[in-house]
Amino acid sequence: MSKSVITVDSFASEAKRLRRHFEDRFTDPRGTDGGRFVWDYWHVPGQYTALRTPAYLYFPKSDYDSFHQRLVWWGRRNLGCHDVSPPWLSCYVHGCKQELHGDLPHGPWAFVYSLTPWSGRRFEGGETVLLRDEILSYWGSGAGQHDLEREHILREVPAKFNRLTVFDPRIPHGVREVRGVHDPREGRLVIHGWFVQPRPFIEGPLSTKDLAHAIDDLSAELGQLLAQGIDIQGVLSARFRVGTNGQVSGFRVLTNAIRHPLRQAQEERAVLNLVRRFFAQSAFRKQRAPSDVTLPLIFER
Repeated sequence: MSKSVITVDSFASEAKRLRRHFEDRFTDPRGTDGGRFVWDYWHVPGQYTALRTPAYLYFPKSDYDSFHQRLVWWGRRNLGCHDVSPPWLSCYVHGCKQELHGDLPHGPWAFVYSLTPWSGRRFEGGETVLLRDEILSYWGSGAGQHDLEREHILREVPAKFNRLTVFDPRIPHGVREVRGVHDPREGRLVIHGWFVQPRPFIEGPLSTKDLAHAIDDLSAELGQLLAQGIDIQGVLSARFRVGTNGQVSGFRVLTNAIRHPLRQAQEERAVLNLVRRFFAQSAFRKQRAPSDVTLPLIFER
């Protein structure tokens, strides 16, 4: 499973309506409607250049609220994050870019949702770029044993229309400079922010108290394992079902952003195996209906 990026295409049914609203505001280039004056020209010399505005204030409430709730629920079910930070809407025209940077401590996962008509774009650039895992572990990964070109150093993710891109914000990342267009309707348009408030998410009658007891037991076992000198950091999100008989089934890892020194790759597997084994052997009280649980596990020094 990728430690760097998750992409979900055709993410939201609201995409076309959100895009249409953006284009309508720029139909008349001589217009003086107040909606045209909400943009902040964000420029930090040598680092960031873009137009931005709060997304939740820009779009019609009904369309945006529907999209926002879809995003929040996706984060709960797939990451175990209960909310998102107030999202930005950013537009990139000629000369706009973000140089490499890391986002800490905004949230355990960053997201970029594209409203860019990518397939018919007239500009160059605009991809989200992230340092590849082998570059982050350069001297032990073998990356330093052969010639490197840009594609060996950076992973580039196209901002395809209606694509949600989610990544570990600790990874140095940025946006390739957009070149060739000045009309905002022809630029790179994205909604972006961070998934926040990681905690267990339950869909069903399983009580938070019962789950908390299991998490306490799991934490104790993990503590004993980590005390052996295992040095890992990051977030692991898993999902499983608790049946009416209280038995756990369908355990699977959803996302894995655990980072560690190269010498401890085997120890990471030991952590994963412990978590899998724990829930395979777990049993909860009988309940009236099945429950689905998304559980984020946060490893910090």
